[in-house]
Amino acid sequence: MRIHVIVAALAALTSVTIAQRQPFDLVIVNARIIDGTGAPARLGSLGIRGGVIARVDGVTAAQGTQVIDAHGEVVAPGFVDVHTHADDLANRPDAANFIRMGVTTIVAGNCGSSALDIGEAFRAIEDVGAAVNYTTLIGHNTVRSSVMGRTQRAPTVSELQKMKALVFKGMADGAVGFSTGLQYIPGTYATGAEVVELARVAANDGGLYATHMRNEGTALLDAVRESINVGSILRMRVQISHLKVDSPSQWGRSVEALALIDSARQRGVEVEADQYAYTAGSSSLSIRFPSWALEGTNAEVTTRLNDASTWARIKSEMAQLLADRGFTDLSWATVATYRANPAYNGLTMKAVAQAMYGSDGPGDQLEAARTLMLNGGASMVYHFMAEADVTRIMRHPMVAIASDAGVVPPGSGVPHPRGLGNTARVLGRYVREQGVISLEEAVRKMTSLPARHFGLAGRGEIRVGAAADLVIFDPARVEDRATFAAPHAYPAGISRVIVNGVLAVRDGEALAVRAGQVLRRSTRPAI
Repeated sequence: MRIHVIVAALAALTSVTIAQRQPFDLVIVNARIIDGTGAPARLGSLGIRGGVIARVDGVTAAQGTQVIDAHGEVVAPGFVDVHTHADDLANRPDAANFIRMGVTTIVAGNCGSSALDIGEAFRAIEDVGAAVNYTTLIGHNTVRSSVMGRTQRAPTVSELQKMKALVFKGMADGAVGFSTGLQYIPGTYATGAEVVELARVAANDGGLYATHMRNEGTALLDAVRESINVGSILRMRVQISHLKVDSPSQWGRSVEALALIDSARQRGVEVEADQYAYTAGSSSLSIRFPSWALEGTNAEVTTRLNDASTWARIKSEMAQLLADRGFTDLSWATVATYRANPAYNGLTMKAVAQAMYGSDGPGDQLEAARTLMLNGGASMVYHFMAEADVTRIMRHPMVAIASDAGVVPPGSGVPHPRGLGNTARVLGRYVREQGVISLEEAVRKMTSLPARHFGLAGRGEIRVGAAADLVIFDPARVEDRATFAAPHAYPAGISRVIVNGVLAVRDGEALAVRAGQVLRRSTRPAI
């Protein structure tokens, strides 16, 4: 028996020795390693083999088939963006705006909108390959629309069962959880009880609940409580999407919103949040209209908008909603993409009204909004947050950084700059220039914090056995170059990005490489 043990031990030792002598596929030397856990930066080296980190420290250039000398720049885990709208990744697989921001893993299916057939969506991405790792949530609005259309009522027993079956299938196909968009049609028509019943299906399969809350301004605290309640009832992880205070009349209430999160966590509810690093958001123009006006088919909505008395009611309610939020008009809203007339892209609603009618008063702006809606709607950029709330939320240890962006086609429209600059803006503006958070904390918020909450095993940390998703950047030079006026500009200071051990960005330029993987919920990397 003892001989067998000795032989086995020698064989194991021989295997380890041989493995240690084998060259690494890629070696990174002279690195300032920030490992994603929040630990202090330190000088070191990395050896990568087979798409995973095989050794941390004690690695020399001579041991690598390919060698990167970091020259003292930061080497961090690839950034994990858990709030994206890159549901069309199969059609735009190069995802240059993400990969050039150092983002190596994205989560789609947010705000209640996702592919209906998650398995098919995963297969489509695997067929073409993608520059980044990809996973998704199953969206409530997508599920509800497929069963009930855009009706403003509670589901029947049969309809609820059909929706639950769709959520179950999405989870079985590998979705990481269930998302809601409770400010959007038709999610806004759902009661809290409906949300709980559907989220329960995801909870039973180990998924999390991500929510674009019912209100992010005038009823912010009630919306936070509703979100936490889902996690409390179901003992389910909760992600509050793009936490913000979007109404001037409520600015400063981030203090209370964060206190609610802290209190829930003390009670054992696993609730976290994410944010983007700007005082403006982006959404559809339709979100400015009362939800009842958008019920039903497009033809029914058009009829309401064209009926004089109904439009008068809608317009009056829109004006009141603006007043409640602390606004006098829509001058804070800018057109990002209006396909019916791209000449309006980049204009405020005040400017659009002037162009349409020769006058730009509050009423004219609402009339312009009606015209845009009648011609297919528009995506918008909304300047409605206070810097003090943004920085306060950023300092909270359980708030991750996420872009709320999709794949941005170069030169298309005048989109929110977060889609090309979010991570670099955090590192440049909020770390280096303002000192809101430390560099190590910023990296943690973009790596291990979201990866762990979403169950993305093997991502978000630099350690032996983790996936070799890495970003190399110069903390003294990294900055966002995308602006609201000129959003199609990639960041500076991010020199290299590695996805599953493959170099995807070199000297700041994206390579024609699609080394990303589909991360189904059951996926676990070799360790």
